[in-house]
Amino acid sequence: MSAPVPRIAPLPVEEWGDDAVTALRAGFGAQAADRLLAGAAGSPPMPNVLTTLMRHPAMAGPFLAYNNVLLRAPTLEPRLRELVVLRVAWRTRSEYEWVQHVRMADRCGITVEEIEAVGAGATAGSWSELEADVLAATDQLLDGFRIEDDTWARLARRLDERQLLELLFVAGTYTCLAMAFNSVGLALDPELDSAAAPPLPER
Repeated sequence: MSAPVPRIAPLPVEEWGDDAVTALRAGFGAQAADRLLAGAAGSPPMPNVLTTLMRHPAMAGPFLAYNNVLLRAPTLEPRLRELVVLRVAWRTRSEYEWVQHVRMADRCGITVEEIEAVGAGATAGSWSELEADVLAATDQLLDGFRIEDDTWARLARRLDERQLLELLFVAGTYTCLAMAFNSVGLALDPELDSAAAPPLPER
């Protein structure tokens, strides 16, 4: 069966205007952006998420710059961030987000067994107390749009104010991205193998 046609197709790089190039540089810095644009050796191919966002470069530039704070200058431990993203991707059935972050999980010390346990949430797996609370908080944000008082109190004993804010924005940002990916029909990049990730549950 062929992949569904996306509702908003990625914009091929050869069709980008100066505004899209400026947006990419704003998000990644000039050197990294130019490597992506040039397809330099060792640089990954331009992912579908970027070529889709460049349909709206005025929005893409500020968003990419903001999101890179979460990814490249975090106060929250990357392992915790990725557990939040994986749980959001699982709950929202976002294949692009799920497969992309399953691939990233190994770099953050998340095992294959832990990736599988993410689907069952805070009560499964051999999570630390903090990890279980982070997963529970993610579910509470998705279900009720607020972390419950007892969960917040436990998190606040281990995380500072910057980390608490970042936790909220990671969960919210990747929920927003999942909505966008699911709604536009964002296709997996050619190098992403969905078979390498545990299957998402049916909608």
